[in-house]
Amino acid sequence: MVDQIVAAADRAVQMQNWAEAERLWTEVQRLSPGHPRALYSLGMHAFQRNDLKGAKVLLEQSRAAAPGSLSTLNALWVVHGRLGDGPAEIDAIDAALAVEPYFLPGLVAKASWLERYSTPAAAAAMYRNVMRVAPPEAHWPATLRAQLLHARDLVDRHARTYEAYLNQQIAGLSRDMPAASAERWREAASIMAGRTKPYVSDSNQLGVPRLPAIPFYDRAMFPWAQALEANTAVIRDELEAALATEQGDFAPYIAYRPGDPVNQWAELNHSKRWSHYSLWRGGVPDEAHLAACPKTRAALEEVDMASIDGLCPNAMFSALAPHTEIPPHTGETNARLVVHLPLIVPPKCTYRVGYERREWKVGEILVFDDTLEHMARNDSDEMRVVLIFDIWNPLIPVAEREMVRQLATAARTFAQLSS
Repeated sequence: MVDQIVAAADRAVQMQNWAEAERLWTEVQRLSPGHPRALYSLGMHAFQRNDLKGAKVLLEQSRAAAPGSLSTLNALWVVHGRLGDGPAEIDAIDAALAVEPYFLPGLVAKASWLERYSTPAAAAAMYRNVMRVAPPEAHWPATLRAQLLHARDLVDRHARTYEAYLNQQIAGLSRDMPAASAERWREAASIMAGRTKPYVSDSNQLGVPRLPAIPFYDRAMFPWAQALEANTAVIRDELEAALATEQGDFAPYIAYRPGDPVNQWAELNHSKRWSHYSLWRGGVPDEAHLAACPKTRAALEEVDMASIDGLCPNAMFSALAPHTEIPPHTGETNARLVVHLPLIVPPKCTYRVGYERREWKVGEILVFDDTLEHMARNDSDEMRVVLIFDIWNPLIPVAEREMVRQLATAARTFAQLSS
């Protein structure tokens, strides 16, 4: 008899016939006074009528009958919260999390409770846990979306405040440090505050272990830097000639084949918004382009360019169109570093490697490890062009370069044997 009435009550709920559903649950409770679903459902009907005290009594009875019911505990902490009973509210929340520690509504509710009854730091720490457990934003439950947006905003605001405080405390010490050292400690503060994570080398092909993850290298480490920079004007002349007469040779830098997963490159795939005029590609010289740029070739041949069969050297003029972003990505191997010689740089052009941001300055090289996440932006109304090439990582002994080459060759050979 009771099971039949329960089934009828469920049908009434599906048809949104709330009065009939409440009548049927009342009958279930009369026949089976401790029935947890009847007590829960009647408690929710009372809640909908804003009878908070009546809802509390019924839901507490339901909890006593089924202590592990997440639905009942969820409803209880909402009711206690509306009644302003903080201790009873957190008791129901903690009981739910004891049943299921990763219960997202429970984690959100606890963070909200801490925001109201505890310290900003405690609330931010709990909201940070919420964001770690929550699915990607596209899959957020609609019922929790507003709370998750609030969580993300509060975590960000608290982290910014904490980071600013940490930087204020170390400002006296960092003021007398070299710029690169001071930037490292600002990054330490950012990591400590939870605004960023440590950036680590992520090589798509050959990752050489035990090399430090240095975003930008001091140009003083490279004896050829001054001579190359002195050639900026003649290199730019050859670039401008190529732009004027060989515009069609500036090919899209991103060119996936149909069916390949493009990931973050969808907007730039086969697009001239990011194009290049190749001089060397994967170790192979582009003799026609090099013949058109003899002074650029001569300048590059005085540089310690990396030579790894099938991979390096690479050299190109890289053109980034106005209002275009190159999304975050990582490079092929930390055995080499990448060099930018800026040639045409309008305002509002920025570059990030790991945590550190730089602005290109015409004629001043940037040397960086591209296996750290990096990205570029051109927010101007003009094209930005840099000469890009790769060099050996100076932290790899010259005697070990052959080991790099041998591993790269072995990888290609194995791929051929396995195909």
